[in-house]
Amino acid sequence: MYLGTKSASGQAVNGQDDSSQKFRMEVLNGLSRSPKRLDSKYFYDSEGDKLFQQIMAAPEYYLTRCELDIFQNKTADLADVILSDGSSFDLVELGAGDATKSVYLLQHLLDKGADFSYMPIDISGNILSVLNEKLKAQMPKLGMVMLEGEYLQMLGKAMSLSKRRKVVMFLGGNIGNMSPVDAKRFCLQVRERLEPGDLFLIGFDLKKRPETILNAYNDKAGITAEFNLNLLRRINKELDANFDVQQFEHYESYDPETGACKSYLVSLAAQQVTIGSSNVQFDKDEIIFTEISQKYSKADINTMAAATGFELVQNCTDSKGWFIDSFWKAV
Repeated sequence: MYLGTKSASGQAVNGQDDSSQKFRMEVLNGLSRSPKRLDSKYFYDSEGDKLFQQIMAAPEYYLTRCELDIFQNKTADLADVILSDGSSFDLVELGAGDATKSVYLLQHLLDKGADFSYMPIDISGNILSVLNEKLKAQMPKLGMVMLEGEYLQMLGKAMSLSKRRKVVMFLGGNIGNMSPVDAKRFCLQVRERLEPGDLFLIGFDLKKRPETILNAYNDKAGITAEFNLNLLRRINKELDANFDVQQFEHYESYDPETGACKSYLVSLAAQQVTIGSSNVQFDKDEIIFTEISQKYSKADINTMAAATGFELVQNCTDSKGWFIDSFWKAV
């Protein structure tokens, strides 16, 4: 597992303290709140990575296919916006995962002879290890710097590693994993780290038929439920806890008015859970909030760009009109 920042050769550049102590503190703080909550960033251990790959392949989960449609069929449009400046650049991807979509753009940029390096950021060292080997095999000429850690901290690191123009990608509808207030704050924080003229490419899942959205997070095979429950298993394994996973179930809701799709774990019994030396009480039917998946309108996207120091340059939409990859320029 990477300790923080590594180059493509595997040599450490910087250490990152994402220790079990921080994990423990955030879990205990979250479970002491009302309603209880767990941070979705901790979904992604090695088992969580595998489950999320299965979610993306599920027939109900349209998001990956929609954005893949854009990256496969509008690759030249994406590249034209990035290359219009004509200068060299660093392509920084927040939450890179296995780069299933990004590889189309990376290969196109290489084919065009673009002068750039790829800087994928992910909290999961496991998935970065997989990505590093995958891209070295597929694109041996691609310059890479792997950055393990939280988005903003590692974006700051990327800015310090190179003075070249930055193109920051935040794909997969990951902006939806924040409430609208938090998403606006996040975009402001990204803008603070960028220079005027830098680009920010964000994937937005659009509001659409409510049933389509709800089914995407409540698949018939129960993979999303296992993905949520796996967080309890991770806490058991890494924090010496004793969650009885059979005593919790996954629940999903979608509000078409606000665009908020929310995930919960529900306690099926009154119970006490031990996490190390700490005890946490659960009432029967008490919830743990685990994740939001916010949906947006085109007007929402325009408003957020203007409110956070960006100019909307171009929207790229999939063939169904369900998803947008929106290019913003820092002003």
